[in-house]
Amino acid sequence: MRKAVASLILIIFTCVANADFPHTYIDQHPLKTVTANNIEISYREIGQRENPKVLMIMGLGASNRVHGDYLVRGIEQAGYHVLIFDNRDTGGSTRFNDWGQPTIWLQLLKNRLGLRVNTPYTLDDMAADTVGLMDAVDYKDAHVVGFSMGGMIAQKVAAQYPERVRSLTSVMSTTGAKHLPQPTKEARKALASLASGAAADERAKALSERGFYLDSMPRQYMAILDAGDRTAETSTIKVRTLVIHGAEDGLIPPLHGQHTAEVIKGSELVIFPVMGHNIPDEVLPKLLSRITSHMKSIDLFGLQRETQY
Repeated sequence: MRKAVASLILIIFTCVANADFPHTYIDQHPLKTVTANNIEISYREIGQRENPKVLMIMGLGASNRVHGDYLVRGIEQAGYHVLIFDNRDTGGSTRFNDWGQPTIWLQLLKNRLGLRVNTPYTLDDMAADTVGLMDAVDYKDAHVVGFSMGGMIAQKVAAQYPERVRSLTSVMSTTGAKHLPQPTKEARKALASLASGAAADERAKALSERGFYLDSMPRQYMAILDAGDRTAETSTIKVRTLVIHGAEDGLIPPLHGQHTAEVIKGSELVIFPVMGHNIPDEVLPKLLSRITSHMKSIDLFGLQRETQY
């Protein structure tokens, strides 16, 4: 079981954790906790409360610190109040360790056979957590930015709670459509030598130090498997959407981002050539610029619309 969990961790995060984004500025803001959707959610607020709101959602097993200072501070300096938080089962939010760990090979087999996997919670629950947090901190609406699994949650929030989403940005994420490609052969080959032994232990330690919660990863992965193909739901999204993906993403190949943009009518697709399933230092300024420009275009449109009346 330990080897299976280690393999899963590596499959998800070999590329993600290459960059070590500082979180000193994030840590200067107190980690608060509220009850939302019947669980405890830990969060931080950064920026002036009167500014337009941005809600950022992290990916698999990642705490709020993984957003990194550059993005969070850059969005704040662009004139926004930023809300970052720990998804359920990570960081200071309610953990589900008592549920135990899934038998991964069995759940993968069930998924391939079209059977429901065992999971303590769903992506729908995590979307409800997000909106529950917005209620708790008095966010009427927000620009919602999600990364990887966080992009899946963000898509669900935009589809199920459209009145709460001012704009959507989905980064290196997917609709989960069955026809989309699996991780590339090169990505699987690169992982083969890292899936056991000292290398796996070292990688797991590095991930923990960077704000990832390893025990939660298999459970959150089950929530992703349980969600299946979300194309039909994602196609109902009406809010202005920016889809960002990396041309070198071997874990979630760029066709996933292209498909997301295709099914969300009127969305904008940006593919960064040197980006994989991570955000390289050289891409960070460009990604920040794209995200803030997208949000500001919606805010400007809103001001113009109000001025007309």
